[in-house]
Amino acid sequence: MAIAVGPEIEYTLVETEDKRRLILADSRLQTYANELGEYRKIESVPGSYLSGRTYQPLFDFYKGAKNAFRILQGDFVTTDEGTGVVHMSPGFGEDDQKLCEANGIETVCPVDDRARFDPIISTYAGMQVFEANPAIISDLKTNGYLIKREGYEHSYPHCWRTDTPLIYKAVGSWFVNVTAIKEMLLSNNQKINWVPEHIKDGSFGKWLEGARDWSLTRNRFWGAPIPVWKSDNPNYPRIDVYGSLDELEADFGVRPTDLHRPEIDVLVRPNPDDPSGKSMMRRVSDVLDCWFESGSMPWAQLHYPFENKTNFESHFPADFIVEYIGQTRGWFYTLHVLSVALFDRPPFSNCIAHGILLGNDGRKLSKRLGNYPDPWEVFETIGADAMRWFLLSSSVLRGNDTVVDRSGIQDAVKRVINPIWNAYYFLGLYGNVDQIKGEIIDSADGVLDRYILAKTHQLLEMVTQKMDQYDLFSSTALIENYLDALNNWYIRRSRDRFWREVSNDPAQNQDKLDAYNTLHTVLSALMRLAAPLLPLLSEEIYQGLSGERSVHLTDWMSSDDLPADPELVYEMDLVREVCSNAHSIRKALGIRARLPLAELIVAAQEASRLSPYLDLIAEELNVKKVSLTSDTARYAMQTLGIIPGAIGPRLGKETQSVIIASKSGGWHQDEAGKVTAAGIELLPSEYELRIKPNSPESARVLSDYKSLVILDISITLELELEGIARDVIRLAQNARKDSNFHVSDRIDVIVVLKDDPESKIAGALRTHADLITSSILARKLEIRNINDGLDGESVFDLQIGDLGSITLSMSR
Repeated sequence: MAIAVGPEIEYTLVETEDKRRLILADSRLQTYANELGEYRKIESVPGSYLSGRTYQPLFDFYKGAKNAFRILQGDFVTTDEGTGVVHMSPGFGEDDQKLCEANGIETVCPVDDRARFDPIISTYAGMQVFEANPAIISDLKTNGYLIKREGYEHSYPHCWRTDTPLIYKAVGSWFVNVTAIKEMLLSNNQKINWVPEHIKDGSFGKWLEGARDWSLTRNRFWGAPIPVWKSDNPNYPRIDVYGSLDELEADFGVRPTDLHRPEIDVLVRPNPDDPSGKSMMRRVSDVLDCWFESGSMPWAQLHYPFENKTNFESHFPADFIVEYIGQTRGWFYTLHVLSVALFDRPPFSNCIAHGILLGNDGRKLSKRLGNYPDPWEVFETIGADAMRWFLLSSSVLRGNDTVVDRSGIQDAVKRVINPIWNAYYFLGLYGNVDQIKGEIIDSADGVLDRYILAKTHQLLEMVTQKMDQYDLFSSTALIENYLDALNNWYIRRSRDRFWREVSNDPAQNQDKLDAYNTLHTVLSALMRLAAPLLPLLSEEIYQGLSGERSVHLTDWMSSDDLPADPELVYEMDLVREVCSNAHSIRKALGIRARLPLAELIVAAQEASRLSPYLDLIAEELNVKKVSLTSDTARYAMQTLGIIPGAIGPRLGKETQSVIIASKSGGWHQDEAGKVTAAGIELLPSEYELRIKPNSPESARVLSDYKSLVILDISITLELELEGIARDVIRLAQNARKDSNFHVSDRIDVIVVLKDDPESKIAGALRTHADLITSSILARKLEIRNINDGLDGESVFDLQIGDLGSITLSMSR
């Protein structure tokens, strides 16, 4: 219907040997050199010069169309391919339709619903558009219009069910005037709690900002018919829109029992505006977009406003909704548009928009493709709770795509299910030995007990808050972090209290009982907290702890049921971080944990807060001394880190100078705390001040980037001997286990030295005999130089690192 050229593109008129004159983009001449043959350039002009000129169309099917067959300016025209001249078909492309409409050219669409040319295209009438291509090309060649035939690979749309290729085609439609209520849509969006939060002003908010009128109808047979009746005579125009069966009955004299086609289309009546009585009111053939029905769900399901008026109005908007993130342009959107249009309220108060689950092949999970683990096989071999946790803790709940594979589900067992079960098993194992069944408590005296109770209080408080915000992902993360404090700190640091025998010392016995009661209490609380997330595991453990019928019949636990102590939690978490970093130094240097070291230094502004925990830190890290100092400058230098994303928009080209200055030391912080780099004062959000250890091999920076730990990694003979003794203890403990001795069995031990009686192993055994006997529950420890016959219950040959070996005999 028209031709588009780029207004800034240079076009050239050329004449070929056979006297044909052609216009194409100057930059495309070389591309068609072979087809043009010998030619001469006549004139070159910009596309804007050609604008408005008429041309002779290739086919004359629409020769008399108003304003058609002119050259138009189109900013979308490029010279990447083709000739730089583009034919416009307003019924088959968005750019084409907009440009032609703006220039008064009607939108014509000579293709029926089965993609066949209609009779106006007489030469190809009845032919399917793809099948007509060879005939059209042949006719162009016959008429002398074909310069070159080329194939183009398009990313063509296909039906997702049948893989049938689809065409773009203009169709008539009824619209919802969404643009008229755009500000209302944006305002009501701010009332919704989105999970993840960035959806509100991100994908959903931006979609609302660019919202266009909603094409409400579809030209199908099946679907909810649009309730619009229209006069069949344009000389007597009339449109009736019906909102109820009562209204239909009033006009047509019958009450429909079936609102679908073809029954509904039987309702026909004379047009009241036609005095001749000849024109009739007939229902338009369209059906509603199914998303209109989905978007009407909140009130349609209750047949509001005809029924359940009080019920609907007292429960609207919905508390929450969940679907995949693509529904920000689908169901979420249509619900929002209709709700705001009708009630000026959002349709839901909370919305979880999750990502897409993918198979190992990177495609969406598909029953047809079978690209996912069999759920029933996963339930049988790994567990339903593991799959549930995998999904709830994955980034799919942050709106991201997530691959579903067995390894990820198995990892949930390692990270969460096994640690919880191990804690419960530990409690039951030693509780059965001591015949102690823990009780629920609300306070304790020991620092570790007070810490884990307060830590559990904090967990309850934070998870409850996240659950109230429908943030399941953060809830699972909080529980996983808590398990590290429970298993790898509280239980591990309290083992000796569980192992300790009942004695005549009431204080020791009470400390043992406190450990049982504390672990029993926090596990009970954890199971009530995890019940919605791990329903099967929590049920099993809670029933075992409480003897009650079901954890799922209990009330949600309040954090007020446990003591709060935020200061203790902060300090003990700092202790844990200090110890974790010190352990990482050992690991990096290959210094085993059983080898004692001389000193750990903690340099931090708040180092003094660790004073009550020096013995705990020393014991955990196996160091003889823990020193605290606030003088971080003695052990580290301060560095400046620039945040390019924050500083770039403000400083532009100067950003690089600031970054170079930060790395070369060309920066300064004054007494007021202001930071300048390359002579430019920086805003607090544009940089981070961190420290860098002077001796990175033996130091680690803590998570605040302002504190560090320094470990004395020098090893003396005295320290080495104690380390050997602790190695012997570990081997002896393993030997006890391999011998199936009970954890409370007392034993007699004989050690035979296989090497030099004055070796380091011998020195370690003699120097630290008391430590060894108390650690392995030995009544006595005898050291021999000769194996003159051992008659113990269990005899083991044990290798002590690379120092040598011993023979160990144990008897109960």
